[in-house]
Amino acid sequence: MTVPTEAREPSGIPRNPGRTDLGLKATLLFPSREIVEQYYVPLIYTACRTCYSELQPEEIFRRATEGEVEPAKMQRLISNVIESGHGSTIEHVVFTFGISGVSRTLSHQLVRHRAGVAFDQQSQRYVTFKKAATMLPQTIAEAPPDVRERYEDQVEGSMALYSELVGAGIPGEDARFVFPNATRTNLVMTTNLRALIHMSGLRLCTMAQWEIRRLFQQIRHEIFAVSPFLGSFLAPKCVPLGYCDEMNNRDGHCPIRPHKDQVLGAWAEKAKAARAAGRELPVA
Repeated sequence: MTVPTEAREPSGIPRNPGRTDLGLKATLLFPSREIVEQYYVPLIYTACRTCYSELQPEEIFRRATEGEVEPAKMQRLISNVIESGHGSTIEHVVFTFGISGVSRTLSHQLVRHRAGVAFDQQSQRYVTFKKAATMLPQTIAEAPPDVRERYEDQVEGSMALYSELVGAGIPGEDARFVFPNATRTNLVMTTNLRALIHMSGLRLCTMAQWEIRRLFQQIRHEIFAVSPFLGSFLAPKCVPLGYCDEMNNRDGHCPIRPHKDQVLGAWAEKAKAARAAGRELPVA
């Protein structure tokens, strides 16, 4: 029996998917906190420092790992280099995640990230599913009972037909054609830090699709668990930019940062006032 849920007032502000248990999970498989603390920051520091030092990289790395360089000094240099856009220095460290319980809708989005990322995904061709799990979006869970029931009937019908096809001798690689995008899947993802920061900038944005946003909230949590310093760089892209560049936020319904239209408008007003006062504002 489907229990009716109370109708929710529509809002322009995207709902925080972190408040709902979606049944998906991201687990950091490698590295451990000990490896990150002992080697990752020193390794990035070595890459940064090599660009500005006469010392050989192995000597810089030795000093960093043996405690001859203060952690705060290493972090300060790394932060400055990252903020300057020198991204190659953070391509030397990688993180491997086990991702489970996500929908095929999400995985199709995720694997569009290519540079600096490697994926291996559960095969619907070589795995014959006895009971494939599916995703129920919260909006459908909270929809009128008849709408939710039609969704569940459609999904359950697809799963039942899959079992019947396999039972009739149809190869799993052909029976899978009936699977909906709601079907859950598992992946292993390895990414360097530069790519992870880029992906997080896009997928933590409130304009991102709710499921993949929740995934990257978990990924961010996993990185914070092994390194709050490195985890601090995983944020919506508007945070380092200082403004929002999303077309769909021109109305400013997401208040994290002002939209670039507002920023440019404010600059234009300031430039106009400066010209009226007989001076010109500097232009980069």
